[in-house]
Amino acid sequence: MSIDSRDPRFTGIVAPGAARETLSEQFEFTEGPIWHPREAHLTFSDISGNRLYRYSEGGGISVYREPSNMANGNTYDRDGRILSCEHATSHVVRETDGGTEVIASRYDGKELNSPNDIIAGGDGSIFFTDPTYGRMGRHGVERPLQLDFRGVYRIAPDGGLHLLGRDFDMPNGLCFGLDERVMYVADTARRHIRRFTLDGDTLTGGEVFAQSPAPDGLKIDTLGNVYAGGLGGVHVYHRDDGALLGVLRTPEFCANFAWGGDDLRTLFMTASTGLYRIRVEVPGAPLL
Repeated sequence: MSIDSRDPRFTGIVAPGAARETLSEQFEFTEGPIWHPREAHLTFSDISGNRLYRYSEGGGISVYREPSNMANGNTYDRDGRILSCEHATSHVVRETDGGTEVIASRYDGKELNSPNDIIAGGDGSIFFTDPTYGRMGRHGVERPLQLDFRGVYRIAPDGGLHLLGRDFDMPNGLCFGLDERVMYVADTARRHIRRFTLDGDTLTGGEVFAQSPAPDGLKIDTLGNVYAGGLGGVHVYHRDDGALLGVLRTPEFCANFAWGGDDLRTLFMTASTGLYRIRVEVPGAPLL
Protein backbone atom coordinates (compact mmCIF):
# COMPACT_ATOMS: atom_id res chain seq x y z
CA MET A 1 0.00 0.00 0.00
CA SER A 2 1.43 3.39 -1.04
CA ILE A 3 -1.10 5.71 0.61
CA ASP A 4 -2.75 5.74 4.03
CA SER A 5 -5.43 8.45 4.08
CA ARG A 6 -6.53 9.73 7.49
CA ASP A 7 -8.53 12.81 6.45
CA PRO A 8 -10.67 13.66 3.38
CA ARG A 9 -8.37 16.63 2.73
CA PHE A 10 -5.56 14.21 1.86
CA THR A 11 -7.03 13.68 -1.60
CA GLY A 12 -5.86 17.19 -2.40
CA ILE A 13 -2.30 16.16 -1.56
CA VAL A 14 -2.04 12.88 -3.45
CA ALA A 15 -4.42 11.15 -5.84
CA PRO A 16 -6.01 7.98 -4.40
CA GLY A 17 -4.49 5.83 -7.13
CA ALA A 18 -0.92 7.13 -6.84
CA ALA A 19 1.65 4.36 -6.49
CA ARG A 20 5.14 4.38 -4.99
CA GLU A 21 7.97 3.47 -7.36
CA THR A 22 11.24 1.88 -6.27
CA LEU A 23 14.35 3.46 -7.82
CA SER A 24 16.89 1.42 -5.83
CA GLU A 25 17.22 -0.61 -2.64
CA GLN A 26 21.01 -0.96 -2.64
CA PHE A 27 21.97 1.40 0.18
CA GLU A 28 22.69 1.25 3.91
CA PHE A 29 20.85 4.32 5.28
CA THR A 30 19.71 7.08 2.94
CA GLU A 31 19.15 10.71 3.94
CA GLY A 32 19.40 14.34 2.88
CA PRO A 33 17.85 14.41 -0.64
CA ILE A 34 18.05 17.73 -2.53
CA TRP A 35 16.76 18.46 -6.04
CA HIS A 36 18.52 20.84 -8.42
CA PRO A 37 15.67 22.40 -10.44
CA ARG A 38 17.79 23.63 -13.36
CA GLU A 39 20.13 20.66 -13.75
CA ALA A 40 17.35 18.16 -12.93
CA HIS A 41 19.19 15.84 -10.58
CA LEU A 42 18.76 14.55 -7.03
CA THR A 43 21.72 14.36 -4.65
CA PHE A 44 21.35 12.33 -1.45
CA SER A 45 23.40 10.80 1.36
CA ASP A 46 24.04 7.22 2.33
CA ILE A 47 25.24 7.92 5.87
CA SER A 48 26.51 4.46 6.81
CA GLY A 49 27.79 3.89 3.28
CA ASN A 50 29.91 7.07 3.60
CA ARG A 51 28.89 8.40 0.18
CA LEU A 52 26.80 11.02 -1.54
CA TYR A 53 24.92 9.76 -4.60
CA ARG A 54 23.35 11.53 -7.52
CA TYR A 55 20.29 10.43 -9.49
CA SER A 56 18.94 11.75 -12.78
CA GLU A 57 16.30 10.39 -15.12
CA GLY A 58 18.75 9.85 -17.96
CA GLY A 59 21.84 8.96 -15.95
CA GLY A 60 20.51 6.71 -13.20
CA ILE A 61 22.36 6.57 -9.88
CA SER A 62 26.08 7.23 -9.49
CA VAL A 63 28.49 8.07 -6.67
CA TYR A 64 28.87 11.84 -6.31
CA ARG A 65 31.21 12.17 -3.30
CA GLU A 66 33.27 9.48 -1.56
CA PRO A 67 34.07 9.55 1.27
CA SER A 68 31.38 11.90 2.55
CA ASN A 69 32.46 11.84 6.21
CA MET A 70 29.10 10.16 6.82
CA ALA A 71 27.16 13.21 5.62
CA ASN A 72 23.52 13.39 6.68
CA GLY A 73 21.42 16.46 5.78
CA ASN A 74 22.16 18.55 2.70
CA THR A 75 20.86 21.73 1.12
CA TYR A 76 21.93 24.36 -1.41
CA ASP A 77 23.08 27.85 -0.52
CA ARG A 78 22.11 30.90 -2.56
CA ASP A 79 25.04 30.32 -4.94
CA GLY A 80 24.09 26.71 -5.68
CA ARG A 81 26.79 25.15 -3.49
CA ILE A 82 25.93 22.04 -1.51
CA LEU A 83 25.96 22.41 2.28
CA SER A 84 26.29 19.15 4.24
CA CYS A 85 26.15 18.03 7.87
CA GLU A 86 28.89 15.48 8.57
CA HIS A 87 28.41 12.88 11.30
CA ALA A 88 31.97 11.54 11.31
CA THR A 89 33.58 14.96 11.84
CA SER A 90 30.77 16.93 13.53
CA HIS A 91 31.32 19.61 10.89
CA VAL A 92 29.03 21.64 8.66
CA VAL A 93 30.76 21.96 5.30
CA ARG A 94 30.26 23.86 2.05
CA GLU A 95 31.19 22.48 -1.33
CA THR A 96 34.08 24.19 -3.11
CA ASP A 97 35.79 23.59 -6.44
CA GLY A 98 37.39 20.21 -5.87
CA GLY A 99 36.45 19.73 -2.23
CA THR A 100 34.71 21.15 0.83
CA GLU A 101 35.38 23.79 3.44
CA VAL A 102 34.33 23.77 7.09
CA ILE A 103 31.86 26.52 8.01
CA ALA A 104 30.93 25.32 11.53
CA SER A 105 32.66 22.92 13.89
CA ARG A 106 32.67 24.31 17.44
CA TYR A 107 30.45 26.28 19.79
CA ASP A 108 31.90 28.02 22.85
CA GLY A 109 35.21 26.26 22.19
CA LYS A 110 33.67 22.77 22.21
CA GLU A 111 33.02 20.38 19.32
CA LEU A 112 29.49 20.28 18.00
CA ASN A 113 27.61 17.04 18.71
CA SER A 114 26.82 15.84 15.17
CA PRO A 115 25.09 18.34 12.87
CA ASN A 116 22.09 16.62 11.35
CA ASP A 117 19.79 18.65 9.09
CA ILE A 118 20.29 22.01 7.42
CA ILE A 119 18.41 24.80 5.60
CA ALA A 120 19.49 28.09 4.04
CA GLY A 121 17.75 31.46 4.33
CA GLY A 122 17.32 34.10 1.69
CA ASP A 123 19.68 36.51 3.44
CA GLY A 124 22.57 34.03 3.36
CA SER A 125 21.98 32.66 6.88
CA ILE A 126 22.30 28.91 7.41
CA PHE A 127 20.41 26.97 10.08
CA PHE A 128 21.12 23.47 11.39
CA THR A 129 20.20 21.05 14.17
CA ASP A 130 22.76 19.32 16.37
CA PRO A 131 21.59 16.12 18.10
CA THR A 132 23.99 13.34 19.12
CA TYR A 133 23.10 10.55 16.66
CA GLY A 134 26.44 10.79 14.85
CA ARG A 135 28.34 9.99 18.04
CA MET A 136 26.39 6.83 18.76
CA GLY A 137 28.22 4.59 16.32
CA ARG A 138 25.48 3.21 14.08
CA HIS A 139 25.33 6.21 11.72
CA GLY A 140 28.53 7.90 12.79
CA VAL A 141 31.64 7.47 14.91
CA GLU A 142 31.23 6.63 18.57
CA ARG A 143 33.07 9.20 20.70
CA PRO A 144 32.51 11.30 23.84
CA LEU A 145 30.34 14.41 23.80
CA GLN A 146 31.79 17.81 24.60
CA LEU A 147 28.55 19.83 24.76
CA ASP A 148 25.93 19.04 27.41
CA PHE A 149 22.93 20.07 25.30
CA ARG A 150 21.44 19.56 21.82
CA GLY A 151 20.78 22.80 20.01
CA VAL A 152 19.58 24.60 16.92
CA TYR A 153 22.05 27.06 15.39
CA ARG A 154 22.33 29.88 12.86
CA ILE A 155 25.43 30.60 10.83
CA ALA A 156 25.24 34.30 10.00
CA PRO A 157 26.27 35.62 6.58
CA ASP A 158 29.53 36.83 8.17
CA GLY A 159 30.28 33.28 9.36
CA GLY A 160 29.45 33.77 13.02
CA LEU A 161 27.80 30.83 14.79
CA HIS A 162 24.81 31.61 17.03
CA LEU A 163 22.84 29.28 19.30
CA LEU A 164 19.10 29.80 18.72
CA GLY A 165 17.72 27.28 21.19
CA ARG A 166 18.68 24.33 23.38
CA ASP A 167 15.30 23.23 24.75
CA PHE A 168 15.33 19.96 22.83
CA ASP A 169 16.00 16.30 23.45
CA MET A 170 16.99 15.31 19.90
CA PRO A 171 16.40 18.18 17.42
CA ASN A 172 16.36 16.69 13.95
CA GLY A 173 14.56 18.00 10.86
CA LEU A 174 13.85 21.69 10.43
CA CYS A 175 12.17 23.86 7.82
CA PHE A 176 10.75 27.32 7.30
CA GLY A 177 7.07 28.09 7.00
CA LEU A 178 5.81 29.85 3.89
CA ASP A 179 7.99 32.78 4.88
CA GLU A 180 11.17 32.79 6.93
CA ARG A 181 9.49 34.17 10.03
CA VAL A 182 8.28 30.71 11.07
CA MET A 183 10.49 27.68 11.70
CA TYR A 184 9.40 24.12 12.41
CA VAL A 185 11.74 21.79 14.34
CA ALA A 186 11.27 18.06 14.82
CA ASP A 187 12.29 16.61 18.18
CA THR A 188 12.55 12.93 17.38
CA ALA A 189 12.88 11.60 20.93
CA ARG A 190 9.88 13.58 22.15
CA ARG A 191 7.86 12.54 19.07
CA HIS A 192 6.62 15.99 18.19
CA ILE A 193 7.08 18.94 15.82
CA ARG A 194 7.36 22.44 17.30
CA ARG A 195 6.51 25.76 15.67
CA PHE A 196 8.69 28.81 16.39
CA THR A 197 8.78 32.44 15.36
CA LEU A 198 12.22 33.36 14.04
CA ASP A 199 13.63 36.86 14.51
CA GLY A 200 17.34 37.12 13.78
CA ASP A 201 19.11 35.03 16.41
CA THR A 202 15.99 34.47 18.50
CA LEU A 203 13.43 31.67 18.47
CA THR A 204 10.21 32.39 20.36
CA GLY A 205 7.06 30.39 20.85
CA GLY A 206 7.87 26.74 20.36
CA GLU A 207 4.41 25.30 20.87
CA VAL A 208 3.85 21.73 19.75
CA PHE A 209 2.38 21.88 16.25
CA ALA A 210 1.82 18.13 15.84
CA GLN A 211 2.57 14.81 17.48
CA SER A 212 4.42 12.55 15.09
CA PRO A 213 5.98 9.07 15.40
CA ALA A 214 9.76 9.63 15.51
CA PRO A 215 9.72 12.69 13.20
CA ASP A 216 12.91 13.09 11.16
CA GLY A 217 13.23 15.31 8.07
CA LEU A 218 10.76 18.20 7.76
CA LYS A 219 9.58 20.22 4.76
CA ILE A 220 6.50 22.15 3.64
CA ASP A 221 4.65 22.16 0.34
CA THR A 222 3.64 25.33 -1.51
CA LEU A 223 0.35 25.48 0.43
CA GLY A 224 2.18 25.39 3.78
CA ASN A 225 1.28 21.84 4.81
CA VAL A 226 4.01 20.25 6.95
CA TYR A 227 5.58 16.91 5.97
CA ALA A 228 7.63 14.76 8.33
CA GLY A 229 9.65 11.67 7.55
CA GLY A 230 9.50 8.90 10.12
CA LEU A 231 8.15 5.49 10.98
CA GLY A 232 6.12 4.10 8.11
CA GLY A 233 6.77 6.88 5.61
CA VAL A 234 6.11 10.59 5.12
CA HIS A 235 3.42 11.98 7.42
CA VAL A 236 1.48 15.02 6.16
CA TYR A 237 0.01 17.56 8.62
CA HIS A 238 -2.45 20.33 7.77
CA ARG A 239 -0.96 23.80 7.85
CA ASP A 240 -3.72 25.28 10.01
CA ASP A 241 -4.58 22.74 12.69
CA GLY A 242 -1.70 20.24 12.58
CA ALA A 243 -4.13 17.40 11.86
CA LEU A 244 -2.62 14.27 10.31
CA LEU A 245 -3.99 14.13 6.77
CA GLY A 246 -2.31 10.90 5.73
CA VAL A 247 0.89 8.98 5.21
CA LEU A 248 2.87 8.30 2.04
CA ARG A 249 4.03 4.81 2.90
CA THR A 250 7.56 3.39 2.54
CA PRO A 251 8.75 -0.16 3.25
CA GLU A 252 11.28 1.04 5.84
CA PHE A 253 11.84 4.05 8.08
CA CYS A 254 11.73 7.16 5.91
CA ALA A 255 14.32 9.63 7.16
CA ASN A 256 13.79 12.34 4.56
CA PHE A 257 12.29 13.38 1.22
CA ALA A 258 12.38 16.10 -1.45
CA TRP A 259 10.17 17.31 -4.29
CA GLY A 260 11.62 17.12 -7.79
CA GLY A 261 10.83 16.77 -11.46
CA ASP A 262 10.01 19.56 -13.89
CA ASP A 263 6.86 20.51 -11.96
CA LEU A 264 8.20 19.71 -8.44
CA ARG A 265 5.40 17.19 -8.00
CA THR A 266 7.53 14.07 -7.80
CA LEU A 267 8.26 13.31 -4.15
CA PHE A 268 11.55 11.43 -3.71
CA MET A 269 11.79 9.53 -0.42
CA THR A 270 15.00 8.29 1.22
CA ALA A 271 13.93 5.35 3.35
CA SER A 272 16.75 3.35 4.95
CA THR A 273 18.09 1.03 2.24
CA GLY A 274 15.88 2.48 -0.49
CA LEU A 275 15.21 5.44 -2.75
CA TYR A 276 11.57 5.78 -3.83
CA ARG A 277 9.31 8.27 -5.56
CA ILE A 278 5.61 8.99 -5.88
CA ARG A 279 3.61 11.59 -7.79
CA VAL A 280 1.71 14.14 -5.71
CA GLU A 281 -0.79 16.91 -6.43
CA VAL A 282 0.83 19.79 -4.55
CA PRO A 283 4.39 20.83 -5.50
CA GLY A 284 7.18 21.72 -3.15
CA ALA A 285 9.20 24.91 -3.28
CA PRO A 286 12.52 24.87 -5.18
CA LEU A 287 15.76 25.18 -3.19
CA LEU A 288 17.26 27.40 -5.90
